[in-house]
Amino acid sequence: PAGLISALEKIASDPHTLRTATSSTAHLFIVNPFKKKSFSSWLLTLFSTHPAIEERIKILREM
Repeated sequence: PAGLISALEKIASDPHTLRTATSSTAHLFIVNPFKKKSFSSWLLTLFSTHPAIEERIKILREM
């Protein structure tokens, strides 16, 4: 789990938003490609198939 935690933290800490991400391609990313908090990103999390990266890290730390 330590390696997965480290990898997820590195991916999540990337400050750059992806210009090519759209709502139709967001499901292909490991983390939410929309860094900015907005209504549309909230709506995307409502239909998300994976937990937020923070939740994934929390679960891994509890293992």
